[in-house]
Amino acid sequence: MPLSRRQVYRRRRIVVFSALAIVLAAVIYSTTTLTAAVPATAASVTQPTIAAQPAAQLTWPDFGSGAVGAVGFDGLLGSHGDPDAAVPIASITKVITALVVLDAKPIAAGEEGPTITYTDADVDIYYEQVAENASVAPVSAGLELSEKQSLTVMLLPSAGNYSQSLAIWAFGSVDAYLDAAQKWVADHGLTNTTVADTSGLSDDSASSPTDLIALAKIAVADPTVTSIVSQKSADIPGVGVVQNTNKMLGSHGVDGIKTGTNDNSGATLLFSAKYTVGSQTVTVVGAMLGGASMGDHDVLDAAVGTLLDGVAAGFHEVPLTTAGAPSATYASPWGDTATAVSAKDATALTWSDTAVSGVAEAKTVRKADDGDTVGALTFTVGAQTIEVPLVLQGSIDDPGAGWRLTHPGEL
Repeated sequence: MPLSRRQVYRRRRIVVFSALAIVLAAVIYSTTTLTAAVPATAASVTQPTIAAQPAAQLTWPDFGSGAVGAVGFDGLLGSHGDPDAAVPIASITKVITALVVLDAKPIAAGEEGPTITYTDADVDIYYEQVAENASVAPVSAGLELSEKQSLTVMLLPSAGNYSQSLAIWAFGSVDAYLDAAQKWVADHGLTNTTVADTSGLSDDSASSPTDLIALAKIAVADPTVTSIVSQKSADIPGVGVVQNTNKMLGSHGVDGIKTGTNDNSGATLLFSAKYTVGSQTVTVVGAMLGGASMGDHDVLDAAVGTLLDGVAAGFHEVPLTTAGAPSATYASPWGDTATAVSAKDATALTWSDTAVSGVAEAKTVRKADDGDTVGALTFTVGAQTIEVPLVLQGSIDDPGAGWRLTHPGEL
């Protein structure tokens, strides 16, 4: 029985609307799958491992007290006796005199500073110091020396008369200098240090090993002081050739700073030394205070040399990572792969068996280009933190239409 016109129309309408529905569904499906965000790709991370370093072995003498530290390292690397007990420091006091005078009358690096004209009053100081059995250097009325030359005469042969003359020149009187010096040590946190004179002839000029490490760090940061105390001798016009009393210079890495001796302090030495550790240089500072029972500088120097040999061996340059070293990998569901690698080399200068640890972190990515930063290696070296970026080697690209249309459930 033939269909009526109404039935034909209805069927045609059903076919048309069905076709339209299929086309619409296809458009919606394609649009959705082709524009949907791709799934994130997580990194597979490998944590760094760092070899432990051996503990330093320091040998201290059976006399006096002392301490050792290093520039860039907090606190003490080691100590002997009570590191916070103040004892007479003899001519190490002249290091304080130099720094306080330079604080009042600074000298630009490489320059000599103002000219000082010495007078009859300075000649009188010379004879007073001779009467007190202090170390002295010649002076005459009318002698003209630069401030740096004057400091050299004070520090190298340990001339006590020049320490007093410099203090009066810079501050007007010894009393005014002492007030300034005590303020200076307080301002620098040297709580166990007392300045009773300009030269250290007084036993009341005293300090502790801990304070002396801090003092040495201040001194080695001053270019005028370091340029003076690193010399074995100096030819000073009107004075002659002056010799450095520090016989450790050039031995065991020592490049400064100052000796001291009197009956109650015994032999004393404030010292600095430089060592190459891998690709880095470390400056060690220390104090060895012989005490009343040890007045022999040869014995003291031998003890310092033995100590420094142990100190030098106790530093390590620890490799943390190298540029291009892998820390994480990526593998996307559509087959792209990439590696997160260290952006640069990194090492750490460590002392003794300082704990070193590292953590690698790499973020998840949807798409990422070669060279993108995707994470970091964070190393903890004692109280220090070192961070190295992780960059992508390779890329995670868009999967393309083919994968998107065939994996709708993963979008």
